[in-house]
Amino acid sequence: MSPSTDPGTDLPARRQRWLSVLAKAPAPRLKALWDGLGPVPAYALLRRPEVGLVMVQGRISGSGAPFCAGEMTVTRAAVRLAGGQIGHGYVGGRQPRQAELVAAIDALGQLPQWRAMLEARVVAPLAAEAEARHRLTAAQAAATKVDFFTVAREAGT
Repeated sequence: MSPSTDPGTDLPARRQRWLSVLAKAPAPRLKALWDGLGPVPAYALLRRPEVGLVMVQGRISGSGAPFCAGEMTVTRAAVRLAGGQIGHGYVGGRQPRQAELVAAIDALGQLPQWRAMLEARVVAPLAAEAEARHRLTAAQAAATKVDFFTVAREAGT
């Protein structure tokens, strides 16, 4: 099987996308979707959920020199399934259960028999809801847009 047709070659990108979607999901919604999965394999905590701080960096105009924008509270956790798969979860804020669930879903996502179900029943709905929230925010921001070129041109007449 060539690398381009190997279904395992996209796993790092898929895992990165999943972790991003899961980390940004509202904690109650993630828990509801987790509870809807039914019986899941047991896991052991490698790193109990713990709260800490990370330094957030930004870039001027998105491409300029980096600068420290401030600190952010995060919660992290790590779990291991009986088969040895290790999952990691990092979420913003003080959300120990959410970090643990993200880690558990990350570990389960490494099992081929769980990937499709997790994508369909957890990740895809959360991604769609995040996109809808983003579109709503963009529409609300667009409604307040002012075209200063038009205002300046009309003010001079």
